[in-house]
Amino acid sequence: MERRFSHLSATSRPCFYFIAALLTVALGGEAFAFEGESPPHEQMISIWGVTVSSHGPIGTVTNIALTFQERTDQTGLMIGFTRGPGRLSRMAQTSVQQAIYRVAHTATLSTDSWTVTISVPNPITIYGDSLSAMVALTVIALAKQDSILEDCIVTGGIAPDGHISKAGGLSLKLAAASKSHIRRVLVPDEFDPSEPDWQTPFLMHVSPVDSVQQAYQTLTGTQLLR
Repeated sequence: MERRFSHLSATSRPCFYFIAALLTVALGGEAFAFEGESPPHEQMISIWGVTVSSHGPIGTVTNIALTFQERTDQTGLMIGFTRGPGRLSRMAQTSVQQAIYRVAHTATLSTDSWTVTISVPNPITIYGDSLSAMVALTVIALAKQDSILEDCIVTGGIAPDGHISKAGGLSLKLAAASKSHIRRVLVPDEFDPSEPDWQTPFLMHVSPVDSVQQAYQTLTGTQLLR
């Protein structure tokens, strides 16, 4: 049974949904390719969120797979969301697309020749927008041939002005990250006043971040703008 996974921070190919600018096209069958495209760069990343159990809401950590390729044409950003075993909701897809555009703009990079494929290996549906910062920052790292540091994760969205937007369920997410042995977590500097107070788990380093530049440097160990 498919589970629901919502309020997130942050491979089978039976069907793709591509978003290029404002045009959405449904395609079926095998993976797509473009003449002259670069070799794919792939990375599996962790995202964390809140789900509902028989005992109420709990934090959880899962993985998603990202593939990045650069084409020779300039026809626009193309994002493929594979369906199966898991998937992203329409809202999550939209937030990821917006976040990639916003981080690329901050990094002064053009997305016109990028192809990004996102898949969810586990049978869950991902809701919300707070996975979008982790996904977008990883895509930029792949484009720049940087790497996300091991055991490092961020929650939150990307606001239009380039800051990391607030995310809910931090106390539950931190507990889940601790159980998954994630030692470095980034949380939005902007806290939700409705959120209960949280404590830093033992052996975990929690870094409040405000900007895309700050988050990228912490996640990769390199500067976004060089």
